[in-house]
Amino acid sequence: MSIEVYRDAWGVPHLRATDPEELAFAQGRVTARDRAWQLEVERHRAQGTTAAFLGAGELGWDAFARRARLADTARRCHERLEASDAPTAAWVRAYVDGVNAGLADGARRAPEFAETGLAPGRWEPWTPLAVWLSTHILFAGFPTKLWREQVAARLGEEWTELFATDGPGTAGSNGWVVSGERTASGAALVAGDPHRFIEAPGVYQQIRLACPAYDVVGLAVPGVPGLAHFGHTGSVAWAITNAMADYQDLYRERLRRLPGGGVEALGPEGWRPAAAHTETIEVAGGEPVVIEVVETDRGAVIIGTDDEPAGGSAAEIAADGAGDAAGDAATWEAVSLRYPPRVTGELGFGTLPGLLRARTVADVDTALDGWVEPVNVVQAADTRGGLLHRVAGHVPVRDRANSLRLVPAWDPAHAWEPGPAPLPRAEVRDHAVMANARGLAAPLGVEFAPPHRAARIDALLGASAEWTPETTTAVHTDTDNPSAARLLAVVRRVAEGLSPTASAVRGRLLGWDRRMAAESTDAGLYAAVRGAAVRRLAGHEAFAALREPAPYPELFRPWLALGPRVAFALETLLTAGPVPAGDVDRIVREALEETGAGEPPAAWAVTHRLAPWQALPDADDAQWPGLAGDHDCVLSTSSVPGWTDRSARASAARYVWDLADRERSRWIVPFGASGVPGDPHHRDQLPLWLRGELAPVTTDWNRLAPEPAPEHTAEHEESR
Repeated sequence: MSIEVYRDAWGVPHLRATDPEELAFAQGRVTARDRAWQLEVERHRAQGTTAAFLGAGELGWDAFARRARLADTARRCHERLEASDAPTAAWVRAYVDGVNAGLADGARRAPEFAETGLAPGRWEPWTPLAVWLSTHILFAGFPTKLWREQVAARLGEEWTELFATDGPGTAGSNGWVVSGERTASGAALVAGDPHRFIEAPGVYQQIRLACPAYDVVGLAVPGVPGLAHFGHTGSVAWAITNAMADYQDLYRERLRRLPGGGVEALGPEGWRPAAAHTETIEVAGGEPVVIEVVETDRGAVIIGTDDEPAGGSAAEIAADGAGDAAGDAATWEAVSLRYPPRVTGELGFGTLPGLLRARTVADVDTALDGWVEPVNVVQAADTRGGLLHRVAGHVPVRDRANSLRLVPAWDPAHAWEPGPAPLPRAEVRDHAVMANARGLAAPLGVEFAPPHRAARIDALLGASAEWTPETTTAVHTDTDNPSAARLLAVVRRVAEGLSPTASAVRGRLLGWDRRMAAESTDAGLYAAVRGAAVRRLAGHEAFAALREPAPYPELFRPWLALGPRVAFALETLLTAGPVPAGDVDRIVREALEETGAGEPPAAWAVTHRLAPWQALPDADDAQWPGLAGDHDCVLSTSSVPGWTDRSARASAARYVWDLADRERSRWIVPFGASGVPGDPHHRDQLPLWLRGELAPVTTDWNRLAPEPAPEHTAEHEESR
């Protein structure tokens, strides 16, 4: 083996090897050494075995992962990959060999293993596919269909899409490509930042992968080989955002238990056998939990196995005529999930080597034709002046109702067509923006982000024709909050009858510059009034029926809680919906009065602090810093107004890919290159990330520090 590992000043690994397989091995090995704890948490999440070392709090996820058949789907997709694309399967296997070679060393450095008693396990060839699935299975937000079901049933069919907005359970991003006509260098820039739930360690890993076939820098997903989302090969660069497409369906299933214990499901052709078996979830500090895993011809039953009814009794089913004479069979209702990789056996991993080898946007475009999950909007630019703006992924063709609500499994109208929907693309002129708003991907989805981020980025880009990687920071860090306009409009019209303190609050808000700056007390004041208005609006009698908990597992509560739904649909609810305009004015007056009567709100960053997810929460919560920005700012840092100012979602990375000179590119992650507490690079990028600064991308090997050559690994040699 001839693997070389170098590090830059930020501890970012730069890997060099003789061929792609050896390089994949190196990527797996260095990732295991840097992030062993993170990798093992992700492997267990994909398998539904986290409760075994993290405790009963993880039971909900583990049950879902098993019922959704994530690991089994990954096995299927890997088998398909081996049969149809053996070189890519071997490349993935080399990465897995590297992970297995580095895990023991990485686990010795990570104190979490000793703290939980977890021993590093063994990765299988399909494990990276399972990690990818578990990372993205909730990406498209299928639980929103459960919410719409509740709205239709409890509030009325006419309000089904009332709360449509980019909510706390939805992953989003900013991205933009600027043609050479509007840059100082005359070459294109590709820039942006993915918004995800912030995790520590981070969900993106800065890395460089170099061999004779390619030399690429980018952001990898730990546990997955290559650079799926963001990369720069020197001659072409690409980036993605969530297309907000709808490509997963929920079916209302009718199930019955046969006298012998088997399960049948009612489909378009009548009652058909369903696959059913039990699995045992081990629980640290508790008794094991046995669950039933059921799969119908539509998909995996994720809600309403016999121990978790989904709201349909046998009597109700018989009464509506959907059942038939079943003797002594016990009948109940359930919900199944249908998602493309489970149906097709394809996950799109064959795309990954093609992206690494890409030299032009045409190469990126061709590679992405095989992409499956998740569905993304992609932008790319190359040194020849080529530009790309398209959607990539698999969106099934089916009835429109499938995209909105639960649909009956026994109705043939809701079956999927054999092939996927055509994917939109657009010509790039001057510049193009992707920020999850309704636009290029509109034919493929139902709910999109409000237009604020996209419109603001578009306006900022249009104001200069001399963009550089350095000046792009002004776009990344913009804190203008356009979504405040509608609440401020109500504040403007409710002048009469206010107390002096409430009038003073009103006056300050109307003079506010609308920027959610960290040090701004006016931004803190706005957030306090907004929160009070959200709480009162959610408490209005018009929404009383939606305050009752939905009859679904706790895992889906972020999509089903009334408070967050009202918070993120506030703009709409102030001007439309079941709350009368007079009551809206009263609610805003009361919010002004409440804020005026309380302690003066502090600067925004005092309460708007980072709240990252950690598998083992840190007892020192006070360590997490305050943030600028807000949900609809370009600097998107999401809280849940009315309930908490803490921000669990923000930029999981920021990047600027320069096509004039890759060495002038910039990137940053919230924490650091290492997942090991106490390592110098564990959180060394956090101060820069907070200030909106980007670290340099170093590509000159002479400016990198070499690590000792990795030890010879017989296991990898045998696999080759």
